[in-house]
Amino acid sequence: MNLLEIIGLFTAAMAAGGVNAVAGGGTFIVFPALMMSGLGAIEANATATVAVWPGSVASTVGFRDQIEPGRRLMRLLIISLLGGAAGAATLLLTPEVTFRAMVPWLLLLATVIFTFGNRVSGVRKRVPDKDHALSPATRHPPPAAAHATQFAIAFYGGYFGAGIGILMLAMLQILGMTHMHRMNAVKALLGTAINAVAVVIFICAGIVAWPEALVMMTGAIAGGYAGAHVSQRLSQQVVRRTVTAVGLALALYYFVA
Repeated sequence: MNLLEIIGLFTAAMAAGGVNAVAGGGTFIVFPALMMSGLGAIEANATATVAVWPGSVASTVGFRDQIEPGRRLMRLLIISLLGGAAGAATLLLTPEVTFRAMVPWLLLLATVIFTFGNRVSGVRKRVPDKDHALSPATRHPPPAAAHATQFAIAFYGGYFGAGIGILMLAMLQILGMTHMHRMNAVKALLGTAINAVAVVIFICAGIVAWPEALVMMTGAIAGGYAGAHVSQRLSQQVVRRTVTAVGLALALYYFVA
């Protein structure tokens, strides 16, 4: 890599880390940047997962005051680890040419999920501060459907991952959560778990491009930690529209490329 490529990858990762914390959709930035740097589709996907994972950790740390530990959260973490592992393992079994052909469809699917996800989840911008839906004191147990949904989300996250944030917000809505900041905190934690197990599998499989990954890790950490704090004060509408536009443009690009 030359200096210009290093700066470009670092900047892309920093933007992705911030976007992931604010509204989700950072994969729309990192994955295409890695493919444009010359990596194959599967290698770029694996490297993107490794590169943005530290940013997810940083976002989780930034949201730490909003996370309430409990048995229900632990169950969701276990489900996330199992689903993420299954998705990552499935990616390793997918031929490169098949995955490359799936890329525009995956980007388009992720963009649709990201764009219309709020309508599915019913998440509100202003919500009460008395939300403790994942604490043991909650009256109603979480439905099995929500656990099955989280496994499917985690599988998709381990396989590709773009758009899982809004899907998890919808799942948390099913569980009865309404406080946006706490929902974002749980989303960040579960996303970190999904990517953590995928990172281990991709590293063991030897499909990570480490020079590119290390450059992007640094940017993702900075962007993720800053984004976690900014997201608690920033209107997300402009960011969401920008991510949607980028996602649609990239999907179109890979359809015609």
